[in-house]
Amino acid sequence: MEVIQLHDAAFRSFIPAHVIRDRVAEMAMRMNAELRDEKPLFIGILTGVFMFATDLMRGLDFDSEITFVKLSSYEGTSSTGKVQTVIGLNKDLSNRTVVILEDIVDTGRTLSQFIPFVKTLNPERLLVAVLLLKPRSIEYELQLDYIGFEVPNEFLVGYGLDYDGFGRNLSDIYVKC
Repeated sequence: MEVIQLHDAAFRSFIPAHVIRDRVAEMAMRMNAELRDEKPLFIGILTGVFMFATDLMRGLDFDSEITFVKLSSYEGTSSTGKVQTVIGLNKDLSNRTVVILEDIVDTGRTLSQFIPFVKTLNPERLLVAVLLLKPRSIEYELQLDYIGFEVPNEFLVGYGLDYDGFGRNLSDIYVKC
């Protein structure tokens, strides 16, 4: 079992890159079947979603667009309890199929605040795709349409997820020891 050190914390290998790659490909295949005729707009929530969004988009074989918003509720290894918009949305969502892409859902606070905002922009259809879901820590009722993995309520890094800015570049996902 591989153990890495980031700042003051050790992390052990949890989900290998090939397993992530296969699951993201499965999600893309499902979207290829379900969204092919809709020309959806994907909205990635930065920063952690960048690797998931990239790999997912590579697997889509239909016309679509992607844009990003920067929302943040984390500082270090814990949630601040406040969702801040750092970079806003500048696309017209009226009468479009919109798919929100999120790297991880812990409590669900970020999505619970972002989804109502997106709905005010009048999309025809709104879907949510998440790579990682922590079902035991969720505090908000959310409709999640595509889920990559259900994971335990532990701190994870890698594949876009970070610990104080480090670890996003790791191909595998690691869990704090």
